[in-house]
Amino acid sequence: MKDKPIHTAERVSHSDPSDNYVFQRSLLAYHRAAEMVRGDVLEIGTGSGYGVEIIAPKVGTYTTIDKYDCHIDPTQYRNVEFLRMKVPPLSTIEVASVDFVVSFQVIEHIADDFALMAEVVRVLRPGGRLILTTPNKPMSLTRNPWHVREYSADELTNLLSGYFSEVQALGVFGNQKVMDYYEKNRRSVEKYAALDVLRLREWLPRRLLRLPYDIHNRLNRRRLLIANRTLTGGITMDDYRLAPVNDECFDLFFIATK
Repeated sequence: MKDKPIHTAERVSHSDPSDNYVFQRSLLAYHRAAEMVRGDVLEIGTGSGYGVEIIAPKVGTYTTIDKYDCHIDPTQYRNVEFLRMKVPPLSTIEVASVDFVVSFQVIEHIADDFALMAEVVRVLRPGGRLILTTPNKPMSLTRNPWHVREYSADELTNLLSGYFSEVQALGVFGNQKVMDYYEKNRRSVEKYAALDVLRLREWLPRRLLRLPYDIHNRLNRRRLLIANRTLTGGITMDDYRLAPVNDECFDLFFIATK
């Protein structure tokens, strides 16, 4: 059976104003990656495709893959190819064929993260790099049933160190404006959590929690937008920064060298 695209708050929209807080954080990751990449680049996790226009002009070739069809038209770019596949494995990508792998907000969805890292190492050329982001577990406000697991900085370092010769651990941090939004979001999430008197979110199978989680997540973001439109809409990529990792960053931003 063919996989159908999922319309979920888990896949960040660049056109929904209520997603702006998360979207701008994602933009930062792509722009910082664009400052580093060159040659042949593989992206694992196209999402809605907004990162293609940021990175593709900087590189020789850009292959981007996703489990679902994306809305980009690769023919707009001279050097872009979209492949629809589940990972791991990276079944059609040849050994030592790319200089960089970028993968943003994907590894937390992968059941066999060891197999994924082995495949990334396989397709990278010697000296090639993986640029990866994933949510920082200590900053998560509730269990996300779309995620197989989340990582602390130490846990991700341990995973990557088993496959790469060098691991640089950075984090994505926000300024006071971002932290104000985070605090409003935290209080709102706590109100929703208080309704779960049986604490179902802690023990029910993930697949049963996805729909209610997604409904609450989307409603929460939209309520925050309505109540705090200037704050929500006023957050830009420049309100985030990369710095050495600690428990207070929103995302882990790691660079691993083969």
